[in-house]
Amino acid sequence: MGLEEKDFLACCGSSKFAKEMALASPFSSLQHAVTAARDIWFSKVDVIGWLEAFDSHPQIGKSAPSNHKSETSAQWSKGEQSTALATATNSSLQELSEWNAQYRQKFGFIFLICASGRSTSEILAELKKRYLNRPIVEFEIAAQEQMKITELRLAKLFATKAEAASTYDQNPVTLGKKAEEDRVSIIGAHLTASSEAAAGKTSQSSSRTRPPITTHVLDVSLGSPAAGMDVRLDMWTGKHSPPSFDQNDVGGWVLQGFSTTDKDGRSGQLTSIVDAVKPGIYRISFNTGKYCPGGFFPYVSLVFEIRETQKLEHFHVPLLLSPFSFTTYRGS
Repeated sequence: MGLEEKDFLACCGSSKFAKEMALASPFSSLQHAVTAARDIWFSKVDVIGWLEAFDSHPQIGKSAPSNHKSETSAQWSKGEQSTALATATNSSLQELSEWNAQYRQKFGFIFLICASGRSTSEILAELKKRYLNRPIVEFEIAAQEQMKITELRLAKLFATKAEAASTYDQNPVTLGKKAEEDRVSIIGAHLTASSEAAAGKTSQSSSRTRPPITTHVLDVSLGSPAAGMDVRLDMWTGKHSPPSFDQNDVGGWVLQGFSTTDKDGRSGQLTSIVDAVKPGIYRISFNTGKYCPGGFFPYVSLVFEIRETQKLEHFHVPLLLSPFSFTTYRGS
């Protein structure tokens, strides 16, 4: 897949990052690009480059200026903030603006958060929480948030390029097949690198304010949250062998909770709010066929295991969906 420096600059506003990614390309897959991006961002881009990337973002609650150096980046930023703007009021925008100013005065750079699917109230709460951090701690957090944004945009970039490439195939029989293959190549490779650190992270407090298992669905084809999707959570309680790839797992699943995603793409409560989640094998299922009748997947089920040593952790299992592909990762 042919990608240029300007393409990578839309994903991350650091000139050093964009140049290094262009030098490292071409990439065989999205996973290949994400792995390279993480190495470049954390090992090759210096503090000046980090600050350059931070400054390329508009303030949360505001649009990018008309002279923004990347039109694509400005469009993506607008889409990523769509939920925040849709849930904002005049008073919340004013409060957000005031806290943004206080944050910048304290830390010297803009407040950065992967805003996709987040409401104004969520962003404001996180801003207030992070405002209490020491500068050196907050600088690292901001860099991690930039990496989340970069990975999300790389996924959008690859999806866009794959669809554009498919239009050049003039054979009507292979056109649909090629487009599907381009999309499917993205499945399973999306944002897995970003979850590696979170996978081993344990909760710092045993007192929860939300259920231990949550999800969030993003419609990648629209660049917005997927509202109105049915979600169910089951736990394996069968007395015989636990489910595996080569064994029938019928009859051992017990429903734990059922919900429908809201306008932010987030499900309601799927489990009780408990300090320690019960260890075991869980299955979270999404009614993708109902949400997208013309799509490839009638439904999507993800099976995962929570071990005894992980019972105090939070398990966020997001789904990034398009009509012909989906991906997920372990969030926190």
